[in-house]
Amino acid sequence: MTVKQYPFYIKATVVLIGLYYLVSILSALNGILIPLAFAVLFAILLNPIYSRLLRFKVPRALAVTLTVFFGIGCTALIGYLLSTQVAQFGQSFPILKVRFGQMTDSLEHWIRLQFGVSIQKQVLFFKNALDSSQAAIGSILGTVFGTISLLLIIPIYVFMLLLYKNLILNFLYEVFLEEHSKRVGEVLAQTKSAIQSYIVGLLVEMVIVSSLNSLALFIIGVKYAILLGVIGGIINILPYIGGFVAILLPVLIATVTKEGYSAQLEVIVSYLLIQFVDSNIIFPRFVSVKVQINALVSLLAVFLGSLMWGIAGMFLMLPIVAVLKIIFDRVEDLKPWGKLLGDEVPVYHMGQVWGRRGRKKKAAGQTEPVIESF
Repeated sequence: MTVKQYPFYIKATVVLIGLYYLVSILSALNGILIPLAFAVLFAILLNPIYSRLLRFKVPRALAVTLTVFFGIGCTALIGYLLSTQVAQFGQSFPILKVRFGQMTDSLEHWIRLQFGVSIQKQVLFFKNALDSSQAAIGSILGTVFGTISLLLIIPIYVFMLLLYKNLILNFLYEVFLEEHSKRVGEVLAQTKSAIQSYIVGLLVEMVIVSSLNSLALFIIGVKYAILLGVIGGIINILPYIGGFVAILLPVLIATVTKEGYSAQLEVIVSYLLIQFVDSNIIFPRFVSVKVQINALVSLLAVFLGSLMWGIAGMFLMLPIVAVLKIIFDRVEDLKPWGKLLGDEVPVYHMGQVWGRRGRKKKAAGQTEPVIESF
């Protein structure tokens, strides 16, 4: 039986429609898929501890329980250290509010003198901007409450994923033909290794960048150096854009708490220097060894993740793309897509290669057409 070949434009249209509905379904099911995706990442990260406990003849249910409690304990310790810094920030918040109000009054008078805009018009403008931002504030509050619900349900998902790990792996092997079992095993092993290396690398990068940020702010004399440094290290996880967003908060605090503008300039220079060290030394050494995704795809993945799942999607989309690359590299028909996601840039593109071959054949007296490069 012959297989009917459809034109390219029909195939492309079907693929685009399929991608549209896939993204729509993923967006609609974000309440289920976001905690499940985080749970899969944490389950893979905690799997070595769980496997070690099994090797020590610990019962399976007890090993899963101990592993989950270990993860909760580490998370609680980090939360406690951050909460102490937030408490100190909260105690100084009234003073910061008064100082910010004084700066706002000075800015209003400066605008009135320089541009002739009355204070009443400025207040009205900011009031309208505040009213228009209520939807954004509501979205932020929804994200906060969503994060709290994630913290409650993720440990349950992690417990179930570890408890039924063998069942899930058997399903993945049995759903494919036996002749593909070796390839499936390679994909699963590389996926586990890539995700573990990626998460551990991100944690190491976050600790180093947070330490460098805190040290720089402490030397400059900016208050709440540890809290601001840790927040900058966490935001820095977002590739290529997180580092620049992390500069805003310490610059604002320096503006409110210190006189003049030298501290703000020092903060910007220090953070840019830390970003240079992170991009050229820390990130390539600890993160991108296993997850080799090029910069263009990384940015698109972050924006697509933000569109589908908000802030959580910005963190989740990169490991998902890394898993897709591993799968694409193992499937013959999908290898070009795997190369597109990767960071290996060829010296010549195929048009140039074909053009060189065509010129060689023409020089040998053959009449095959030459494909010019563009």
